Amino acid sequence: MRPVHLPRPPARSVAALAALAVAGWHIAPAATWLPQVRAALGARPGVGLDGRGHPGRVALTFDDGPDPTTTPYFLLALEQLSVRATFFVLGERLARHPGLGLRIVAEGHELAVHGWRHDKPWTPRPGRDARDVLRAATLVHRVSGTYPRWYRPPYGILTGGRLAAARRAGLSTVLWSGWGRDWTARATPDSVFTEATRGLRGGATLLLHDTDACGAPGCWRAALGALPALVAVCRARGLAVGRLADHGRPTAPDGDAGTLAR
Repeated sequence: MRPVHLPRPPARSVAALAALAVAGWHIAPAATWLPQVRAALGARPGVGLDGRGHPGRVALTFDDGPDPTTTPYFLLALEQLSVRATFFVLGERLARHPGLGLRIVAEGHELAVHGWRHDKPWTPRPGRDARDVLRAATLVHRVSGTYPRWYRPPYGILTGGRLAAARRAGLSTVLWSGWGRDWTARATPDSVFTEATRGLRGGATLLLHDTDACGAPGCWRAALGALPALVAVCRARGLAVGRLADHGRPTAPDGDAGTLAR
């Protein structure tokens, strides 16, 4: 039997297929931005991709800081509420305000990685992603004395490069299961409360922002104003409010949902 020689595909076709494969690897993880996809893929021991943790707890998280103008207001409010939270910080901002990062940790909160800059995700750049995530994690370690556990990408949009970068840096990626839409110009304390409590249940991770650095000017006031009511409704439902670091743990033995480990 004579061998059959198949024609080689044109070079342009090979290049197009390769580009398509790279694009698919890069952007496919972005589907986790959809709540249904996060929920379906998020199951894992401890804290899931969508932030699901212990059913007796709610994790409170803030993105985009630290901001010397606004973050201190949140720290004061959290202290008054006896709540500890997780702050997903940008490396370039922490580098400018390391003292504020140290204060966040000194007051019992947790620092996590939000990247080095608040970059848009559409262009594949795995090498830069790997360097920036590790650089941010290393800075958090240097400032806080503890290597961070968590990573949340800017805009909450995962890419192949960002996912690989987090794994390479030894970080667990955590998105959210509820948010306040507090970055918009129309946000108010009431709108943030309504959005954040829509479907709120035990085990949730809430996403808010302690700065308007990447949002509408002044929008941080809406999140700040909503905090007391958010914490109150969680506690009324018997849910402890705290850091992601505590999210895989049961509530305090004495049953006080407001008692948090520092």
